[in-house]
Order: sequence, then structure tokens, then C-alpha cells
Amino acid sequence: DGLKPVQRRILYAMSELGVKHNSPFKKSARIVGETMGKYHPHGDTAIYDAMCRMAQDYSMGITFVDGQGNFGSIDGDPPAAMRYTEARLSEAGEEMLVDIDEDSVDYRPNFDESLKEPVLLPSRIPNLLVNGASGIAVGMSSNMPPHNLAEIADGCIALIDSPDIDVPGLMQYIHGPDFPTGGVIVGSEGIEEAYRTGRGKLILRGKTVLEKMGRSRPKLVITEIPYSQNKTALIEAIARCVQSGTVEGVTDVRDESDRSGIRIVLDLQKDADHEKILKKLWAKTPLQCNYGVINLAVLNGATKEFGLKELLNIYIDHRRSVIRRRTEYRLKKVTAKMHILEGLLKAQELTDKIVKMIKAAKDGSEAKASLVGKLKFTEEQAAAILDMRLQRLTGLEKSKLEAEKVACEKEKASLEKILSGKKNIDAVLKAELKDLKKRYGGARKTEITLDNVE
Repeated sequence: DGLKPVQRRILYAMSELGVKHNSPFKKSARIVGETMGKYHPHGDTAIYDAMCRMAQDYSMGITFVDGQGNFGSIDGDPPAAMRYTEARLSEAGEEMLVDIDEDSVDYRPNFDESLKEPVLLPSRIPNLLVNGASGIAVGMSSNMPPHNLAEIADGCIALIDSPDIDVPGLMQYIHGPDFPTGGVIVGSEGIEEAYRTGRGKLILRGKTVLEKMGRSRPKLVITEIPYSQNKTALIEAIARCVQSGTVEGVTDVRDESDRSGIRIVLDLQKDADHEKILKKLWAKTPLQCNYGVINLAVLNGATKEFGLKELLNIYIDHRRSVIRRRTEYRLKKVTAKMHILEGLLKAQELTDKIVKMIKAAKDGSEAKASLVGKLKFTEEQAAAILDMRLQRLTGLEKSKLEAEKVACEKEKASLEKILSGKKNIDAVLKAELKDLKKRYGGARKTEITLDNVE
């Protein structure tokens, strides 16, 4: 599911608390306490930091937590204390938990063996590729870039349809990483290497535009900054370069960013060469930076570096397993329901005998034994008959039972068809991916340019 244990436990705890995307917000401290007390006994700060990150649209391609209050900023400001902020699952966050109550994943005991927690989430969204991951543990580091959901969905569908497709073929659908802060990736060689081997180096740049207004001095405006860069630190680095004379031709640097987006303005001298200034800024400030891709993840308890095709295949296999298990669970339920309906319909024909038997019996268990022994009902059917209200013996109720049985038969046939072959499971998976793309997919934010690095 592409989640760290703390993230998985936060999402599961929020789901168990019932803080869905359409329910009222809950205090962050309440969510952190629930997660720490039941599933993750490793300190409230670590839990709250992980929850805040899942609410930051400049950190995640798709946020899983809907936050109310100060959850930090791109300037590096820390979130407000958990007693002041409130949160709930976002709609996309709920997609990670869809079908979890239908035996779609395995469970294990929690830390004190008083509860069960999921080993993995069903994860309808391909989270590891869409949101990326970064972290360092036991001498290994991981740095996986985020991607565009619409592209990943198209890539998954292409791989399902053509299992022999190679990396250049997949890159027709998945053009490269797509960072939530936008920016520009320079060149595609690093992307292809990362997709083939699991390691590669990307060069990221902020996006700039030159504004000329009549006779007034030109302005160089930075509208997007490289992923994971601190905006305040970038402005300070530019100001230092201007003050020291490293960058010439800039008269003023100011931050005009607001809720509508980033806007860092550099006032230029009338005769300044903006291209020369840009090259200096790329060389001397975080306006250009390197992003080392390390696609290291844990699979079946072992760490490994994965190429793009392998990551897509692992996600596809996980979803196939979830769809199969979910369908088996639903089939089991509908079969059991049909069995009960058959018993109730049979009871309609034997109403007088059943009433006599129940009246003659000393207690419920004797009545049940009579129904099983004399009228050949099963234990489950006999229990349902004894629980049945008398109004269900009317003619109208009989027609309702018959209609319900027909609906169950149709559902059973549909579920059996899904389980009858891998192609049918893949058809369900492709339909889900198309739905995800329609609901959460959007245009790319990060451009890929073939410019040379200077």
C-alpha cells in the first residue's frame, strides 16, 4: 500500500473513529491519542508529524487527511499544536480503506494483542507512486518521487493489457515524476534510468516568467519552486547572492505569495540580461537542485530497489488479490442469504405445521430441533424461521421474498463470473482505475524540458 506503519495506523484509526470526509472534524489530539493508545505506541509527536504531512498539499500528490487549522507551510513554519488543529479523512484517504471490512486484507494482533490491525490497507489509490516516499532507516535511504495519478492509472491499464511492455513503452503513458509544487525537470535521461534501475538523478528547477509592463522596469517572477525546497530559505539565498554581487542586475527581491500561489518577485535593472541572471540563480541558489531517485521499498519483509514496471506489477497484483478476496467474501454472504431465503419460502408452504410444532415445544431449542428433525430445515434456516415476525407469512411478504431471491441469484451469478477467470478480475481493476482517474486525476503540474544544464 506504499504506507509507513505510522501512516497506515493513523488512517485505520481515523476510519475506526468514523471521521470520514463528510463527517465533522475531530481534534487532532483525539486522533493521535486513538492511534497511540491502540496501534502505535511510539510517541505522540511522531504520529502528529506524520498526520500533518498527509494533510500538506505541497508535500503529497494527493492528500489523505483533510486538515482544519495550521498544518504547516511551504515556508517551513511548523504546524500548530495538536490541541488547536482538527482533522478528518479526505475522500482520497477513504479510498485507501475501501472494502477493508470485506476480508480483503490480512490482520495481525496490535502491540499488546488486545486488538487486530491490518497488515496492509486495500489501497485503491496506487499510493507509493502517486505520493512517493522518503526516509532513512537501518543504513538505507529511500527517495521515491510523486507521480500524476492519471498517468499512473493509464500506465497500469497499459501493463494489464500488454504484460510484455518495456520501460520506454510505459513512458508513453507515465512521462516522469509530477511534483505537487510544480517546477521543471531538466532532461529525461535521469527519469529513464530511474525507471529502469530504481536509481537516477533528476535536475529540478523552479518556474519563472519575465514580466515587462510598458516603460517600467522588468520583473523576473518565480511562480513555482523545486519540490521539498523551503520558500523562505530560497528567498534568503537569492538575497545573499544579490547583496554579495554574485548576481548582478537585481534591484529588489520580495515575496508577494498569497493563497493563490507562489510569487517571488525580482526587480531587474532596465538593461539587465535576465537569462544570465537566471543561470546564476540556478548555479548558486536552490532555484535549481538535484533530486536523487532511490526506489527502495519493503516487499514481503525484504528491502529492494524497484524499477517502474516492477512497482506497477506489485500494485496490480495487490489489487487483484483485494478484488478476488472481496468477491469471495461477497459470494459467501449472498450464498448464505439465499439459503435463508429458501428456508423462509419453504416455511410459507408449511405455516400450519410450523406453528403447531412451535406451540408444542417446551422452549426455543426444542422448537428448533423439531424444525430440523421433522421438516428437514437446516440449523441456519430453523433459527431464521424462529426469529421471523408473523407478518412475513402474508402473501405480500412472500412476493418480496421471491423478488429478493431473484436479486440474490443475479448477484451470485455476477460474482461467480468475476471469479471465473483472471481476465474478469482485470476488467474490474481497469474499471476502478478509470474511475480513480476520472475523480482524482488532473493535468501534470511539473514540466519536463530537454534544455541543457549549464
